[in-house]
Amino acid sequence: MLDNILSILIFFPALAAMFGFVVAKDSIRAYGVTVAAIEFALSLFLWYAYDPAVSGMQFMESLPLIPAFGISYLLGVDGISLFIIVLAAFFTLIGIASLPDMKRMKDMILTLLFLQMTMIGVFAALDAIVFYVFWELSLVPMLYIIGAWGGPLRIYASVKFFLYTFTGSLVMLVGMLFMAYFYHQATGTWSFSILEWYRLILPENIQLWLFVAFFLGFAIKVPMFPFHTWLPYAHGQAPTIGSVILAAILLKMGTYAFVRFSLPLFPDASVFFMMPIAVLAIIMIIYTAMVAYAQEDIKQVVAYSSVSHMGVIILGTFALNVEGISGSVFLMIAHGVVSGALFLLVGVIYERRHTKMMSEFGGLASVMPHYATIFGVMVMASVGLPLTINFVGEFLSLLGFYQQSHMMTLLAGIAIIVGAIYMLAAFKKVFFGEVTNEKNRNLPDVNKRELVALIPLVIIAIWLGVYPKPVLGPINNSVESIVQLMHEKAVTEEAKARIPDLTSTIVINEAKEETK
Repeated sequence: MLDNILSILIFFPALAAMFGFVVAKDSIRAYGVTVAAIEFALSLFLWYAYDPAVSGMQFMESLPLIPAFGISYLLGVDGISLFIIVLAAFFTLIGIASLPDMKRMKDMILTLLFLQMTMIGVFAALDAIVFYVFWELSLVPMLYIIGAWGGPLRIYASVKFFLYTFTGSLVMLVGMLFMAYFYHQATGTWSFSILEWYRLILPENIQLWLFVAFFLGFAIKVPMFPFHTWLPYAHGQAPTIGSVILAAILLKMGTYAFVRFSLPLFPDASVFFMMPIAVLAIIMIIYTAMVAYAQEDIKQVVAYSSVSHMGVIILGTFALNVEGISGSVFLMIAHGVVSGALFLLVGVIYERRHTKMMSEFGGLASVMPHYATIFGVMVMASVGLPLTINFVGEFLSLLGFYQQSHMMTLLAGIAIIVGAIYMLAAFKKVFFGEVTNEKNRNLPDVNKRELVALIPLVIIAIWLGVYPKPVLGPINNSVESIVQLMHEKAVTEEAKARIPDLTSTIVINEAKEETK
């Protein structure tokens, strides 16, 4: 089964969703949970079978699709993509299990299973065209989820989400076609294999143009400032499960693609654009933190907080060293766990009161103590409290960028403090003080269904904050190979100076051992 484990992970949910059309409505939740549980078990099996000592791709599958143009069904995972696949399977399971009763429940569950296929396909694809197909297909289920189950402005939010991301993706596709053309010019053969493209060394001027083409597609997906305006509408109008999947998994497609495509393919362009992108990342962190502080809607606070933390991920990615990139990949996992949990928690209170305005609450800690405790733990994880999951990723990301710019890292660190201010202020408004609204006095605390979804997230947030090695180790090994590849492909002296040469580091370390 290991020979085709990735194909099974990709297509099993979609196949199950097709069979789900004949499942009775009364049984659809149990069916969806069963399918998602099997998928999650398969992802854990993938993790179990993965060799953390190997930095390259594992479980590779290859099948020619259009041989004349070098397009093939090529899959594989490394430490960078492995845990995002596990996270996608995990959140699909949690999302289906925690769904409240709603109209067209069957449609929602089947849509989530189709969405799961596209998400895992993006993170497993090693052929650019296959990657692009899954990337674009992921828009359709999310468009439907927001448009069919969203708030009053759901049509506007879903169309804006689609147009922004689809437009950026078309520019990215043009970059992919040019990349294949340059590969053909250099080798005489066509190929859309990302691994084959890694072997191609391009002149700096060509790298700059291609980097911009890929950047637009990825930056809109993240979303980076100033392309972020679609996200607050999408989060604000989406149902809880839509916000959870969007924040936990879909936004990671952009940051993952930077690591998989932009850095190893265009190392000189990455160095050239490092500081401008870092400026945008710091604006993301500071600006969205200030906007979050001004919000009166608790869900919008979490939405803008999500954008702010994505800025830290971008900063770590463009540190262009092992510490920064490993920290950013780990923070992708951490951000998925924490932001997904926070959106679930907002959904819990929305189900009870059908409002997200913080002015409607106050004193909930005395009414819903278990809910307040879980929310408090996730707030602490969100602000990067030591021994929680976000702290590890943020620390490594800032440590990595500190090697490139002390002052900009200081600015980013101060901005994270602003993040702590607005999250704690929101927590205070909702949970502390007297219960002034009579509608809140008899609210039920979290039920068993909600606890089943939230408790595992609390455990993960603390476990990986205390002991991140099981995840950070494989990530670090794969990132080291990416950084070394970047150094070897760099053509300018500035790029060679900015991107560390890990072989020389190993030689120095060996010399020290011999001296001892």
